[in-house]
Amino acid sequence: MKQKYSKLALIIIFFFSVSLSGQNTVGTLINSTEALNGYTLFTVKKETYLINNCGEVVKQWTSNFPSGKSVYLLENGNLLRAAQIANPGNIMIPGVGGRIELFNWDGNLIWEYDFTTNTSIQHHDVFPMPNGNVLVLGATIMTDTEAIQLGRDPGKLSDTQLYNEQIVELKPIGANGAEVVWQWDIKDHLIQDFDPTKDNFGVISQNPQRLDINQIGISNGGANWLHANSVQYNVDLDQIAISIRLLSEFYFIDHSTTTAQAASTSGGTYQKGGDLLYRWGNPVIYGQGTTVNQKLFTQHYPHWIQNGYPDAGKIILFNNGLGRTPSFSQVDIVTPPTSAPGVYTYAPNSAYGPLNTDYTYTAQTNTEFYSAILSSAQRLSNGNTLICEGTSGHFFEIDTNENIVWKYINPVGITGIMSQGDDPTSSNNKSNNIFRVKKYNTTYAAFTGKNLTPGLPIETNPDLSQCTVLSNENIDLNSKISLYPNPTQRHIYLTTQKPITKVEVFNTLGESIKVTYSKNQIDLKDAPTGIYFAKIYVSGIVFVKRIVKL
Repeated sequence: MKQKYSKLALIIIFFFSVSLSGQNTVGTLINSTEALNGYTLFTVKKETYLINNCGEVVKQWTSNFPSGKSVYLLENGNLLRAAQIANPGNIMIPGVGGRIELFNWDGNLIWEYDFTTNTSIQHHDVFPMPNGNVLVLGATIMTDTEAIQLGRDPGKLSDTQLYNEQIVELKPIGANGAEVVWQWDIKDHLIQDFDPTKDNFGVISQNPQRLDINQIGISNGGANWLHANSVQYNVDLDQIAISIRLLSEFYFIDHSTTTAQAASTSGGTYQKGGDLLYRWGNPVIYGQGTTVNQKLFTQHYPHWIQNGYPDAGKIILFNNGLGRTPSFSQVDIVTPPTSAPGVYTYAPNSAYGPLNTDYTYTAQTNTEFYSAILSSAQRLSNGNTLICEGTSGHFFEIDTNENIVWKYINPVGITGIMSQGDDPTSSNNKSNNIFRVKKYNTTYAAFTGKNLTPGLPIETNPDLSQCTVLSNENIDLNSKISLYPNPTQRHIYLTTQKPITKVEVFNTLGESIKVTYSKNQIDLKDAPTGIYFAKIYVSGIVFVKRIVKL
């Protein structure tokens, strides 16, 4: 059910949206009471930032290496991050990293591991496992001889090699070591109908559990024919989700297998070895439909919505929209059909369901919301959705009515950190793109006992005069603040349970007309008739009350 807002709540959202958007060009542009009070994590260049809703930095980690795209804040306060290093094999995948780093809360590097050789490299994503291990998304080189033996049409080998996507589980050892404890490779789960004298020959439409090695998607036959861009894990199902961007599909595979079983078609909890348990997005790829049936277009970050959150267990993703006309992006939520937990229903000679999404968000004018690459979407605990429009460094949070209740523009551009007032779309500031963002509740375990005193925002010359960290979590204290008489002809008196440190009064244009300190009275003698908003500072928290001047 969509939440209904009072007229006052909508006015407050409008008030803060206008006052921030009217003056800021980077950092926080909108922050309303309907935004989740939490901390947002993202990595750019050599820095990783944790910011509050006003864009103030509460924690910052610095690496010696540029971002390798993904980053996670662990429950113990450590930071897991992919980093970009030299690629000796010259594997041509945008998003290559090659190194995995683990920092503690104080910013000290406590573990690092290089995952790069002449024939393999980590790229895009890693994932922290509950047992302390790390899932790593990697690419390995298959020679043209190997690819042809697996069934690849030689006419579709324009780069004379082909990349295999793999998932490796590492057990960290010491300060810079690791043991491979599990591995899965897509090259073990292929099918082809091109050459009966080669491996994997069969009927593609009758084997949806396998991937057609001769599908080229939008890769034009290049080595990077798959371009996996995320790997995520579901502990309850012991399954992994992997996103294959260039084929516009995502897959589920069984993690309960041994490495030997993961290379086969049997074994594991679901008795399918490493074959695909489920796939969705583009049934054309396995001979079940036409382009009309395609649902995904170069998507990013399909993952299970967290337990206890609205729509828990469903899949949320950023559907980039590259390859369709017109080009536009959307956020989709889908429910894979099951007959038992982790067992997906499938009717032979058909496409995997569902036929339609449970929910789709896009802009009212859809072409105004578009990121061809990068990007993410995350369901939050209060039912809001955090969206990262990656190519413009634009993060925004929508409520269940699709109102934008928080908006942020990454202020780190191609030439460095921008100043408030700079145009983030100018040639000097472009490339403020972000791979993915994640927001954590204030109650997240990583923050227990930690110093979260906010510092300055990232941007220089910041203007936070109209921004405070507001949250419905403070509703109990807010309800104990009263103003009277309201409407008033002149004076407003305030009653609170705790001392007032400051009161600011703004008109509906966001202009400050009155500031008082440590007083329980406001004199509006000189204010014209109309509606005003009082920002009341009590015990380090700011509340907003409406005033009507007669």
